[in-house]
Amino acid sequence: MRLREAIMRHIQGMSKVGLLAYSLMVCGMVLVVYVSAQYVGMYRDQRQLEREWAQQQAPANSTSPLPAGAPSDRLTRILIPKINLDVVVVEGTSYRDLMKGPGHIRNTAYPGQIGNSVISAHRDTFFRNIYELKKGDVVEVRRNGETYHYEVTGKKIVDPDDVSVIRPSKDARLTLITCYPTYFIGPAPERLVVAAKLIPNPPAETAQAHAQAHGSAE
Repeated sequence: MRLREAIMRHIQGMSKVGLLAYSLMVCGMVLVVYVSAQYVGMYRDQRQLEREWAQQQAPANSTSPLPAGAPSDRLTRILIPKINLDVVVVEGTSYRDLMKGPGHIRNTAYPGQIGNSVISAHRDTFFRNIYELKKGDVVEVRRNGETYHYEVTGKKIVDPDDVSVIRPSKDARLTLITCYPTYFIGPAPERLVVAAKLIPNPPAETAQAHAQAHGSAE
């Protein structure tokens, strides 16, 4: 009798373990599907933004009409050969905005203007590798048919509530912000800030590297 009871308890215990394992497996599959759907949506949104950006860059004599709009309606494209980044920037930094691409923080200067142009993105998507940027690296920004080049001047780690990094400046600057540490599990406790200044002409080797990167991609 006791033996049978022991066997039944053992079977029940195994059933609980099996149920737990099955539940964890289902949760893992749901998580994978959810994340995959997010990345598919992100890719789709970027392709659409690229088409809109290309239309905005069309010359005046092109058969494609150049859409009219306020400065905030104009899309920006950012290219960083060092980390193989080529992405269209959206206006705003809401959750939905940052799922489409890096977001230009409203009320900061637009790229190419005098002032501090601030762009933010998630650490696990578009700005995953900006921690690799070092002083002297070049960031290329294209907007309104113009191309601007910024040279990285430094980077630092700040608290999330440090607003000094988005303050206006008297010169043309570009500030890139993402959560940090990059591979932290859960809400990241800090922010990585990469600062850059507008330069008149990019170094020749940077332009060559950018051309080679795009040539290999094609």
